[in-house]
Amino acid sequence: MYTSPSGGTLGKATAVMRALNFYLSEHPVIVSFRWSHALWGSTWSFLFYSISLYVVLSIFVHLILAVLLRRGQRVPLGPLPALHSLSMSLISAIIFAGLLLSATSEIRETRWLWRRSKTPLEWLLCFPLGTRPSGRVFFWSYVFYLSRYVHMLSTVSVVLQRRKLVFFKLFYHAISTFMSFLWLEFSQSFQVLAILFTTLAFFVIYGYRFWTSVAATGARLPLVLNCQILLLGCNLVCHVGVLLLHFFTGGCNGIGAWVLNSVLNGAILMLFMRVYLGRKRKPNKNMGDYECAENKIALSCSVFCAGKEADSNKLKSG
Repeated sequence: MYTSPSGGTLGKATAVMRALNFYLSEHPVIVSFRWSHALWGSTWSFLFYSISLYVVLSIFVHLILAVLLRRGQRVPLGPLPALHSLSMSLISAIIFAGLLLSATSEIRETRWLWRRSKTPLEWLLCFPLGTRPSGRVFFWSYVFYLSRYVHMLSTVSVVLQRRKLVFFKLFYHAISTFMSFLWLEFSQSFQVLAILFTTLAFFVIYGYRFWTSVAATGARLPLVLNCQILLLGCNLVCHVGVLLLHFFTGGCNGIGAWVLNSVLNGAILMLFMRVYLGRKRKPNKNMGDYECAENKIALSCSVFCAGKEADSNKLKSG
């Protein structure tokens, strides 16, 4: 039987999509996932020890370099920063695709339980009370939580390359990892959209960082800032939606963790507005101000959805 080239291409594309759907949302490991303290990194002690080790190690490396190397001397890392950016971009893309497919499957299979009281969008914003951290969605939430530890490597890279330890970066990584843990521990509402927004932004930001590293072009701050401001705006709107749904639809699961999230958001957002608006009033300041504002934006995003500080490498050369 004759098969047209277009028909064969379509068949291959369909087979690829089916395979991706299976490995990203229908694999038994994903479907049967259940958050428990038997998993790697799932205990409170591990969380606090790892964050403490991260902070202490970063400060230790910074002090050792200050003693051993003269001021301004950098440690060459070769292609390692570019490889880190590429790996984080790919990881973010996989988490985004896997969570999107998994959320679609979960809505299709469980909608009969809550369709009279919620729409799919409301489910994404507000988990029903009694939701357990198991199944496809929480598998990808767990992967996202683990990826936070890979993000921490960027701080060491900045210390080695730029000989600068920024407190906000330490605080950012510690808080974002802590909040990702709470999402799983308390089945917090809103985490699906938060992870989707964040991983999409990570894919763009880390991909851009990889491109600027390979192409040897200066990073352009407005692109990164605009991406993060858009991410922050989306999360602000969604947080308002969670609050309204909690009071008008009978409650959202994990609202206690969400309240802690919101308190940190408010404090960081106010701090960011002070710095960013101050920079806007003084447009002739040096690029260090851009770098500081960039870190504040990243912090605001991180507490909402474990966002990422933008890359400011090569700003001076750019």
